[in-house]
Amino acid sequence: MRTQVAIVGAGPAGLLLSHLLHLEGIESIVLESRSRAEIEATIRAGVLEQGSMDILNEAGVGARMRKEGALHHGIELAFGGRRHRIDLSGLTGKAITVYPQHEVIIDLVAARIAAGGQLLFEASDVAIAGIDGVRPTVSFMHDGQARRIEADFVIGCDGFHGVSRPMIPAGVRQDFQRTYPFGWFGILVESAPSSDELIYARHARGFALVSTRSPTVQRLYFQCDPRDHVDNWSDDRIWAELHARLESDDGWRLKEGRIFQKNIIGMRSFVCAPMRSGRLFLAGDAAHIVPPTGAKGMNLAISDVKLLSRALQAYYRGGSEEALDRYSGEALRRIWRAEFFSWWMTRLLHTFEDASPFDRQVQLAELENIVSSTALSTALAENYVGAF
Repeated sequence: MRTQVAIVGAGPAGLLLSHLLHLEGIESIVLESRSRAEIEATIRAGVLEQGSMDILNEAGVGARMRKEGALHHGIELAFGGRRHRIDLSGLTGKAITVYPQHEVIIDLVAARIAAGGQLLFEASDVAIAGIDGVRPTVSFMHDGQARRIEADFVIGCDGFHGVSRPMIPAGVRQDFQRTYPFGWFGILVESAPSSDELIYARHARGFALVSTRSPTVQRLYFQCDPRDHVDNWSDDRIWAELHARLESDDGWRLKEGRIFQKNIIGMRSFVCAPMRSGRLFLAGDAAHIVPPTGAKGMNLAISDVKLLSRALQAYYRGGSEEALDRYSGEALRRIWRAEFFSWWMTRLLHTFEDASPFDRQVQLAELENIVSSTALSTALAENYVGAF
């Protein structure tokens, strides 16, 4: 098989890149180890920055997002029994949309299939070779047959555990990583919204988050031990914990409902640099992971793809590799700002076991400082909506 761009991984990064290239007349083939049903059913939260919304709309895949996504103009910080609104739109002129990642994937898969794109699901034994030459290859098994793609470029969008990143030589690649001593216990609940906007709560018992998934489904999280197990948490225990961490002095109360999903996710920060080796480029989770507190994961993937698609367009239009040479550096500047913001939000809102009484009081003082200062609230809002 021959194509211009071989893409490994059918997450938001790989699918969006394939579609953006298609709109510019550039051919691609996307390989994915899972089935279509699996990737469309893997439920993950999603907060889209204004810039990400714009890219999806410009690519013609934003109709359902506009119709079904929850457009939010602010968020709330809750601590000390009070809630404080950060006016995202008033401070930055921009908003965010809560639209789950798997819904973005459903939209992108439909768009690629409608356009006749080549999506090869359930591809196994994927191996990349020849990235230092002009014709790298991707070999794999599909439908019981050994197959091989020859391409001009290979783009690794296959996540943290994929085969792409290890292709960058250890002597060239530097990995930066931090693992946090806590995780998030997440639940999906059948109920009406408890709040019109996301609530980020700092409490002595640990962090909690309220997020609206739809008019009838809510997503709630609370800080937990990452080694814990969902079977240790009855519904009654979950609700007692969430009520303790979230309720405020003004009488606001969390709405309960039927819990139909429980899971625990770990928390880590990770960056791989550089994001290129020869004709291999990385994008999305293959190159970086952020804790979800800053709501940057999918947005960084979309940002990577925007840069990379433009660089590939420049190459195929005029033969220039200048933008491809700049890709890693430009992407990493954006990534490190998002890593900082996600780390900062995590540190600001979570309870650390080794924190002293002094540390805890300073944490509260920092929150008070943010909500009482227009300048500091603006800095938080700018980072949250991606205004950089």
